[in-house]
Amino acid sequence: VSDQKPLGCWSVKHGQIITCPVVCNFETHEYIAVHDDKVLRIWKSKDTNLDKVFKATLSADVYRIHSLPNGGPVVLFKGGGVRTLDVLLEAPQQEIEQVISDEVIKWSEAFMEGQRLVLIFATEKDGDFFVYVQKLKMNTLHKYKLEQQELSKPMSFMAYIKNQIITLLCLYSNDSVYKVLIPLQQNTEEEEQILSKSLLLNLSLSGSILKGTSFVVLDKDHIAVLGSLAASGEESKECLTIWNTKFQTLQTSKELPLGTSGQLWCYEEKFFFTHGKVLTVVMYKCETSSLAAAVGKLKDSQATDVSSFVNWNTLGDEELVVSFQSQQSVTLKSESRMTLRSKRNTVAKVQPDTLSVGQRLLNLKDASATVFEDELRQLMSKAQMPDLQATIGCVITALINRCKTNPQYYPRNFLLQIVQTRDLSYSLCPDLMAVALEKKDVHLLQICLQRFPDIPEEITYACLKVFLSISEAYLQRIDVNLESVICYIDIEFNNKEVKSEIVENGFNAELEQDIWDTKITKETHLMTEGEFCPVGPQKAALLNAVVHSAYSETFLLPHLKNLPAQQAVLFLRYLYYLYVKCSEKINTTLPGIHSPTINQIMDWMCLLLDAHFTVMVMLPEAKELLSNLHKFVRAQVRFYSELNKIEGSLRELQRLNRQKDSQIYSIEVLELI
Repeated sequence: VSDQKPLGCWSVKHGQIITCPVVCNFETHEYIAVHDDKVLRIWKSKDTNLDKVFKATLSADVYRIHSLPNGGPVVLFKGGGVRTLDVLLEAPQQEIEQVISDEVIKWSEAFMEGQRLVLIFATEKDGDFFVYVQKLKMNTLHKYKLEQQELSKPMSFMAYIKNQIITLLCLYSNDSVYKVLIPLQQNTEEEEQILSKSLLLNLSLSGSILKGTSFVVLDKDHIAVLGSLAASGEESKECLTIWNTKFQTLQTSKELPLGTSGQLWCYEEKFFFTHGKVLTVVMYKCETSSLAAAVGKLKDSQATDVSSFVNWNTLGDEELVVSFQSQQSVTLKSESRMTLRSKRNTVAKVQPDTLSVGQRLLNLKDASATVFEDELRQLMSKAQMPDLQATIGCVITALINRCKTNPQYYPRNFLLQIVQTRDLSYSLCPDLMAVALEKKDVHLLQICLQRFPDIPEEITYACLKVFLSISEAYLQRIDVNLESVICYIDIEFNNKEVKSEIVENGFNAELEQDIWDTKITKETHLMTEGEFCPVGPQKAALLNAVVHSAYSETFLLPHLKNLPAQQAVLFLRYLYYLYVKCSEKINTTLPGIHSPTINQIMDWMCLLLDAHFTVMVMLPEAKELLSNLHKFVRAQVRFYSELNKIEGSLRELQRLNRQKDSQIYSIEVLELI
């Protein structure tokens, strides 16, 4: 999440549908998925094609797979049958019992109680709701019926186990949360029991009612609810709220103007939910509940609200600080995606007698450019860990916002200094590269490409397009970092490369002429593709930054298809030039800092050909380039195949040399057969 890069991507065939959430087997580090209700797939991270991984067709439809760190995966079928994955794989076509009849499973969860695995699931039939508790090792199943609630029904469930008692929480359509207690120790002879429930929380406050869609349990006294808060006569607003169930009070809430999917997850004291098109991560911290804290009357509560310095990408330009109205017992802190990398687990505290970063930035809104930048420099120099990164993010956001409101203002040197001296990421300042692209600040873009690990593929493509479109004459007048090209591109005053007399690994074009029946003179050969760099050193350095950056092929390829044909040919010429240069070296490595590797060069050539192959074949100016590229690759394949033929002999020679440690001078002649 912090680097905004997919670590793996797997797809089912067209027409197939993944029918339950994919889980990870913590014991084997494998992924488990079910598609089309009955087809089980198991694979590891290194697998790329789901068609070639383990497949098992089951005899019944699967509702959900639950995976626990110490209990292994458990499969719950739509008919209520339960099997551990190990037992299921022994005989995938084994018959699965039908536990429920005409009931539909609405929710399920698995727990470890000591060494026992307990599965609980809720079903619905004709408006009645039932709860099943399955103990796998003891192979016992108990069925309960939920006490009916007049004119309302459960919409969402949560459960946890403590002291041999299952606490089931139900969010009902009447805007209330009810609690149901289910003892694990039950007499197996008892028939279906009716579970009585007690009101835990009423989601109403000062005339406003929260229409909850999902909720999670934080601790014994707090729950978080995601839903729409509606006041009489006003339009409802989606928000995240935290409630104190002990004292029936709303602890804190945050409006979510871009909307959510209605789903809320909680893991390791962090909330996860979608806000618009963004996955938002929010830290929380629960402290001991007390009445004074619940009503905001603690003696030390004169301190200002706990604030977090983040960019929610949804706030106004002036609202640089996100504040949750907190009453000490529960504090929330939103993390930017970069913050996840730094693993900050503490909440930033603001002293009452000092101004927060956001307030100081707001006070500088109308300051002159010189005063504005001086104050920002002081702000960064005084910032302390763990809030240094967040403060720098706020500073860059303030600079970018000023650039947007005043097109004449662009602090190029200040931005360059921050990016070059600070450990930043794209997600901490997402608008920075967009403004640099608008200003065509290629030097800043080059530094960002070299230093940011999480640049979206859309921005990488935009940088490539700008670099290829800018003229060489313009680039010669601006400052560009040439460290990645200066060691292998030799430039004379007439901008022609000085060709060194080095024979490429396994490739000599003059020797290959007879093989390929080509009729080219030596003079023509000296001007073939790959002999001269098709771009100047400045443009080469910029293109190297793109080639050296991280990307995902799945997300980059659609953008590359939009690259103009002439620019695509020019970029391929340069990649071919780099490929030839790498092949001149015995270790196939280009000298210099941030120079592309041969694997990166080949990957980009393949991507470019995949995106533009039809266009390349049709373009007359690309015909010779593709032909030369084909010959060069074929020659290298021939060379390495010849090396493979003598590999065995070379290894035998190595073995003989290790066996004999001659102390005197000797000459030996070995015949390779």
